[in-house]
Amino acid sequence: MAQNNKQTASPLIFILTVLIALLSFTASSFADAAKAKEAFNQGLEFEKANNKMGAIASYQLCIKEDPNYIDAYINLGTINFVNRNYDAALSNFKTATEKDSKSFDAFTNLGKVQYKLKKYAEAELSFKSALSLKEDAGAYKELGKVYYKKKNYAEVIAAFNKSHELGGGDQLTYYMLGKAYKNSGKKAEAIKALKKSASIKPDYYLAHSTLGQIYLNDGKYSAAAAAFKKAMKSKSKRRYRAAYNYAIAIETSDPESYAVNIANWQKFIKMAKGNPGAKNDISTAQAHVKDLQAALEKSKLQ
Repeated sequence: MAQNNKQTASPLIFILTVLIALLSFTASSFADAAKAKEAFNQGLEFEKANNKMGAIASYQLCIKEDPNYIDAYINLGTINFVNRNYDAALSNFKTATEKDSKSFDAFTNLGKVQYKLKKYAEAELSFKSALSLKEDAGAYKELGKVYYKKKNYAEVIAAFNKSHELGGGDQLTYYMLGKAYKNSGKKAEAIKALKKSASIKPDYYLAHSTLGQIYLNDGKYSAAAAAFKKAMKSKSKRRYRAAYNYAIAIETSDPESYAVNIANWQKFIKMAKGNPGAKNDISTAQAHVKDLQAALEKSKLQ
């Protein structure tokens, strides 16, 4: 009987031991989860105070306590991205997608880093993964930018139009859309998109300059000059190029207005001085001004 009692007790002791172990493990897990959440919240507070180092340390502690805390990876990756620590950000976001294949934010942010690192094929896949989870104007914008870099203009048009359909769009998306239409031979659509870009940001050099080029190539010199003049008023470092094209448009439309043309070329020279990339254009313009001055003097004698 004693032996039988001992045999009956052994399974009970085993079960009790397992239950105690499970309870201890569960209590430990709850404690780790609480510590992880506390560290994460502390990271948020540090970010609000613009204490990036404190935030990084807090998010790293959160991950140590709970390796599956996805938001900590995303927030840590965002800080690294802003700090241009792209390799670290790439690792953070990639880990987040591996741990949670349903995280829209993780895939979107991963795509942004890959785009920054010029890994366009990988970025395309990341944004497509994000969009398979949720249709989003911002994600379509990012995907459109990837296609723009890959010069896949049909896909650029599709992506940006979808972004606009969902309520997105800014001067960049409409500019890139306009360029995609232009490179696809669809001038009317290009002009419409570029005008929209310029209406969103009136001093946007790229929109006005590209519009001017379309008009100039079509022989619409007055429209071209008007677009280049607006581009000249922007704060872009390339605005001297608009001055160059403006001088061409005005002179082509009225080659015998020597005084006006001389003034326009001189303005270009003044704007371009100090820019290493404009050295050859300046020399050409200076020589042309001399020719125009000679023609002006000759016209006075007639």
